[in-house]
Amino acid sequence: MTSPTTSNTELVIGLVSVSDRASGGVYQDQGLPALTEWLASAITTPYRIEQHLIADERGQIEQVLIDLVDLQHCHLVLTTGGTGPSRRDVTPEATLAVGTKEMPGFGEQMRQISLQFVPTAILSRQTAVIRETKDHAALIMNLPGQPKSIKETLEGLKDADGKQSVAGIFAAVPYCLDLIGAPYIETNPAVCKAFRPKSALRPQPTSD
Repeated sequence: MTSPTTSNTELVIGLVSVSDRASGGVYQDQGLPALTEWLASAITTPYRIEQHLIADERGQIEQVLIDLVDLQHCHLVLTTGGTGPSRRDVTPEATLAVGTKEMPGFGEQMRQISLQFVPTAILSRQTAVIRETKDHAALIMNLPGQPKSIKETLEGLKDADGKQSVAGIFAAVPYCLDLIGAPYIETNPAVCKAFRPKSALRPQPTSD
């Protein structure tokens, strides 16, 4: 088996907004702009984005996720929308179908964050998986559909003094990507401080 992607490879992030109405032109998609804006504020490592706006069709969702990982070689894929209990909400099913390892802690923490605001957070079915191929691996995460919720789940919650009160899920993403052979991600600590064990930290570059 070929070794996974090395840290010298360009960081590639896939974004997928799942919405029947937005993809059909009924209203403007808000998921992709919200994801793009948050990533730009949080990640300081150079990266490239591949993005798709698609309908709530399980087969199409699965194919887009597979293409992003297997063909576009994304290291991280974020989906938004399609995670509720209605019949048309099938993003988690599609995500689990293409994954090789389930990462349930991400969904658990997203619901924990949303429960700070609404009791209906327990209706959300967000999840995350690792998809592994012969020579590549990626983390795929389902996020909520609303821009405010996207920011809260990624970034976490802060108290009145600006101290972290509930950790966001993205704090764990860089180390997860380290473990699957993806490029080393640096973040803006004012937005989201990445957590790594001391043994996994790299020295900060020094200026002349």
